[in-house]
Parts: sequence; C-alpha cells; structure tokens
Amino acid sequence: MLEGVKDKIRRGLLPQWAFTDSEIFKAEVKNIFAKTWNFLGHESEIENPGDYVTRWIVHDPVLLLRDQNGQIQAYLNSCAHRGTKLCTADFGNKKTFTCPYHGWTFNLSGDLIGIIAGNKVYGEEMDRSQWSLRKIPKVESYQGMIFGSLDEHAEPLETFLGDMKWYFDIMLGRSDAGMEVRGVPQKWIINTNWKISADNFGGDPYHTAMSHRSTVELGISPKDPMYASYGHQIVLDNGHGINMVTALGGAKVPPYQGLPEDMWPMFARNLSAEQLKVFENTMIIVGNCFPNLSFVSPMHGTGGPDEPLTSFVNFRVWRPVSPTKIEVTSWFMVDKEAPEAFKEASYLSYIGSFGPSGTLEQDDAEIWTRVAEASQGEMAQDKDIHYNNVLNYLMGLDRVEPDESWPGPGVAYPTCYLDAISRAFYEHWVDQLLATTDIPANVL
Repeated sequence: MLEGVKDKIRRGLLPQWAFTDSEIFKAEVKNIFAKTWNFLGHESEIENPGDYVTRWIVHDPVLLLRDQNGQIQAYLNSCAHRGTKLCTADFGNKKTFTCPYHGWTFNLSGDLIGIIAGNKVYGEEMDRSQWSLRKIPKVESYQGMIFGSLDEHAEPLETFLGDMKWYFDIMLGRSDAGMEVRGVPQKWIINTNWKISADNFGGDPYHTAMSHRSTVELGISPKDPMYASYGHQIVLDNGHGINMVTALGGAKVPPYQGLPEDMWPMFARNLSAEQLKVFENTMIIVGNCFPNLSFVSPMHGTGGPDEPLTSFVNFRVWRPVSPTKIEVTSWFMVDKEAPEAFKEASYLSYIGSFGPSGTLEQDDAEIWTRVAEASQGEMAQDKDIHYNNVLNYLMGLDRVEPDESWPGPGVAYPTCYLDAISRAFYEHWVDQLLATTDIPANVL
C-alpha cells in the first residue's frame, strides 16, 4: 500500500489517513526516529563542564551534558539500576547525578561511582563498570547544533544534512562567534500530528495570506497576499527543504535581514560570495530538516510600522507524543556578537510572533489542531485510497520549472507558493517507512 502512496504523492495526492493512523505512527517511531539524526540542543546551552539539559528522542529521555574534560556527552536519562528517570530538571549544572529511587550516583562520564550500602548489599563482586549510564549511540555537531541518533550505524551527520549545510551556514555560521541560545527553550503541547507542523514550516508559505491575516490587520505583515511567494523554494536531498523569501521584483529592503551594519564585514569573512548574495537579499528563511526540525528566521518589527527591524533564528522540534499530539520545543537564537539592544528587541519580536502565545504561533496551532481533528474519522481513515480520500499537493506540479541560475545547491524554484518541498518530504517519508518490512500487512 505504501508503494501506491508514493506513486500518488508524486502526482500531488496524499491519503488523509497518513496523519493519524496508529500503525503508521508506530512504524515512524521505529523506522524513522530511531534510525535518523534528531536535534538535541545547541552547544551554547552547555558551555561549561557540568552544564546539562534534558531532552527527548520521541519516547527516549536524553541527558545531554558537557563533561569534566569539556566534551559533549549524551546518555539515556534512565538509571541503570531500576530504570527510573535519573534527572528530572530541564537544565542545570552538576558534578554528579544521584538517582531519586535507590541513590545510585553517576559522574559526568556516566560512570557509576556511588551505591548506598554498596559493599553490604552487593559485596565487592559486582563490577560497577558494567552499570554505567547508557550512551546515545551517536552524537555529532554542526555549527553548534547537537544531534543524536539511536542507530549506531547511522550515516555521518554531515552526510545526512547534505546540502542543507550550505543554508545552515548562512543562518548559523555567518558571524565570527556563531549563534547563542537566549533564555530557556520554551515547550508546549499541540494536539496535532508531527508531519502537519513539519510540512507547514518546510513547504507551505502559501498559508500565510489566510492563516496569518491578523498580522496584516495589525500592520506587522504586508497587505500583498503574494508577499510570501516571492523568492525561491529549494528542494534538498533526504527530505529537507528551505524557502528563501525576498521582496517583490528586487525592491530595496534592508540588507541581511536588518542585522546591524557593523556586523556585515563578518558576514563577508564567513560566507562565500554566493551565500552572501543570497543572504543579503533575503527577508525570511523558513524550512524543515527531516524529519521534525523546523526553523524560521524572519525580518520584521517588534509590534508596528514604527518599531525597529529585528531578526532572529528560531529552531523548533515537533516531538511526536502520539499520532495526534506533539510537544514543541522552541529555541530563540541570535548572533553572539550582535549588540545587546538588538538581541533584546529581537527576543521581544520572537515572543510576540513565534513564542507559545505569539500571534503567528497561535494561528498555526489552531489550524494544525483542526487538521488532526478532521483526519481521525472513518472516511478520512479509509485505506482503499479512493481519489476522493486524498489531500491536494498539486501546486506547481508540472507547471513551474527550476531556476537554473540559482547560486546555491538543491533544486530551486522561482516561487515559494509551491508544493515541491512537501511532495519530496512525503516521498522520503515513505522511503524511510519502507526501509524495513516490519510493518503490519494492512499498512504495507
């Protein structure tokens, strides 16, 4: 059945049951999230020895820290004795971690270094080295972004990211000291499916004219309903995709997303001529790194036409909790070397737009919830794949040709109102599900 789904996706059709089917969700957890790279955090969150944060790879709790030698380590956040969650705080600094159940203590290297009444209840025969914390099989970083994989045979992170690195460099590697996370990542729950949100950020600027109409009425967004279409949508390998939104017809806008002019020489030092040209003319960067790491880097004011321009980088993970529930973790990042006043203004801009109570965030969450609600009934879950049981991903299919002059990697189309990234996302999704035959027959 999934092979048939892939054929339909190529033709711009997606079965609605793909969002909320329980067997599909189980297969996603096992065949996608347990096999690929998952974003865990940014190096600036754990700058000093003993700094730690707790995160998740779907249902696996992760303890991410910097050890006494300054190295990044990631462990399953589960005591090796009876399996309880070892650390319950979101972040902090510790030299050791003591289990709240029976008091076993582990150091930053994951070694078991303390057992209550150990010699009396276990004797000297028990080899403590056999009971260290279990390491996440693979942990690697790119431009300060820390990823982990539960699969020890996963391809190298840079191979997985592929051409997305070229665009990550523009967002994350443009200044000498790189980016920093400001504040604590925010978390909230949305009753939707992870693919709905990843698809929205990755390939759907088209929704902005209607879903975010309130921001137009407030004077935050342009009145032109096509404003989010200008620019390029770029399809990348491995299900990744990115949109580089520009102004209409090359209209003059503040360069480099309104970042302070005294930072521009850094951009020239750290980016190639092609990257610099793309960045100079871009207003909004938005996309998705497969499977569930989305990002947006907009340029806009903090509340009205008279407010100063700001920009920031917002990364967020859509952690699947169930077929119809996600936990969002959202990071605000800004260049370390930006002026403090610019950082603060940009943070306010983020809170007002993409924070959990922000205008844009509230708009999106409401719509995504409605999609999940409408996708759980008998008609939407019918797997006989009738033509009238599919959703429309036809935009631009066989109508828009790639722009061969685009200076960056990937297949670039000269508009962002397009379903090219979404189709590629779902094709890769099917490929990952089909990578194993351990899927119930009624799904295959």
